Amino acid sequence: MSSFSGHYSGDEEKSVAGLEDAQDVYTIEAAPDRMIVRRFGKLGPLLSRLFAFGVEARGVERMPENQRESKNSWNNILMWWSVNTVFDIIPVGVLAQSTFTLSFRNSVATILCFGALGAVATAFVATLGPITGLRTMIITRFSSGYLGCTIYSVLNILTQLGFATTTVILGGQTLSNINPGTLPSVVGIIIIGVCSLIPCFVGYNMVHVYERYAWIITLTCMLFLCGLGGKAGYDINAQKPLEDTGHALSADILSFGGIVFGLFTGWAPVAADFNCRLPAGTPPMRVFLLTFFGLYIPICFVAILGAALMTITDPAYVAAFRGGSTGGLAAQVLSPWGHFGQFILVLLALSVIANNIPNTYSAGLSMQALGRPFAIIPRFLWVLLAFVAYTVAGVAGREHFSTILSNFLRILSDWTAFFIVIVAEEHFIFRRKNGPLGGYNLDDYDTPSKLPVGVAGILAGCFGVAGAVIGMSQAGRPLGEMVGAEIGFELAAAFSAVSYLPLRALEIRLTGR
Repeated sequence: MSSFSGHYSGDEEKSVAGLEDAQDVYTIEAAPDRMIVRRFGKLGPLLSRLFAFGVEARGVERMPENQRESKNSWNNILMWWSVNTVFDIIPVGVLAQSTFTLSFRNSVATILCFGALGAVATAFVATLGPITGLRTMIITRFSSGYLGCTIYSVLNILTQLGFATTTVILGGQTLSNINPGTLPSVVGIIIIGVCSLIPCFVGYNMVHVYERYAWIITLTCMLFLCGLGGKAGYDINAQKPLEDTGHALSADILSFGGIVFGLFTGWAPVAADFNCRLPAGTPPMRVFLLTFFGLYIPICFVAILGAALMTITDPAYVAAFRGGSTGGLAAQVLSPWGHFGQFILVLLALSVIANNIPNTYSAGLSMQALGRPFAIIPRFLWVLLAFVAYTVAGVAGREHFSTILSNFLRILSDWTAFFIVIVAEEHFIFRRKNGPLGGYNLDDYDTPSKLPVGVAGILAGCFGVAGAVIGMSQAGRPLGEMVGAEIGFELAAAFSAVSYLPLRALEIRLTGR
């Protein structure tokens, strides 16, 4: 049984009120609110009121079997549908033509193919939530050890804050484009940030309630935008004369494909955070399929819509995009409907809240997963810190949205690629029923001495980083320069996959864990 004694300051008597060590573990997992109230002394009554009002006390502690529930099973599709049927997916489709000069047909093909690969990878990670009852970052302890989990948590914090930053910038810019000159983009960014904070502060249940229904309104607005774009005149051949050919075209497709892959796999490091309360007996294939379609259908639809909007050749629409980026283009498309069109634009701007909620919620969990000193601080305080960080970053970087989005998604696809490969090899090879370790001893999740040393996982991750660097399409990067495209995520996955197997086998042979 894992020991949580390192989580709490003071001696054992003060910390657990005379409970035995084993009982302490059960108390922490079964009633984290009681432990937090005890731990913070004079602040206990205030925290107790917050928990009584419904604020989630549970952080990275394992979810006990007897507290699991199946009522949110279908949220594996509904939640991800809401998270991804949002306005901030449109700029990814826009990048296909504004940055990579791809024709509409090649844009669609790239989105569908690389999107399927990313959705499969993320859906696999989601299946581990019900199996383990653990948050995603804590699951990495079974492949990369305690230190490896800390490293992944840092990467995931940066990932979720990066996602959140691009989200609040787009939402704020769109709100400011509704009536230019009346609402500064800074105020819009703060509005999006605060609205994202509220459900995340309350916690798991409110997140699921919001995400269960948000997609209905947003999908309706997307269909309006799609229809009015068609009325303005889609010209799917408009980009064809500007498209590269031959080797350069292949390079453009690979580079844009990496961004699409990163868009999907960016959810992999949080995929188990939102279904770890499902019963352990929930069929993994059900979780996989619901998550896959919850990701694949909405992301592909909205990204393709973004690519389609860029085929409108009317000078007024072209000028709107140049002057106000994606938000300006959407405002122009909806302008024939006057005030009702502005109302639709408001709803589209607010739709990014659904996308930003998982970023905010999971950033707080990843901060707790950094280690025991961080885990003792209540989850909702870390959520507040995440909100402040990405709101400030959004205000500072609001004039460079496209550059931030493109560069961030390229880097994101690289590290999530080797993260997924390492977790998958551990699960399917070393933790399989008749494998070297025969499964997960879940009671050990917070006991470093019983977890893997982590050398194999960390070294494989380093090989993955090396592959990503070699695959960059910049001078001095051999393969990337030769290919002329970003092939970082492909090489990151390959390098880590090849290295992790022998390293982990050796680690198990030498340490037995």
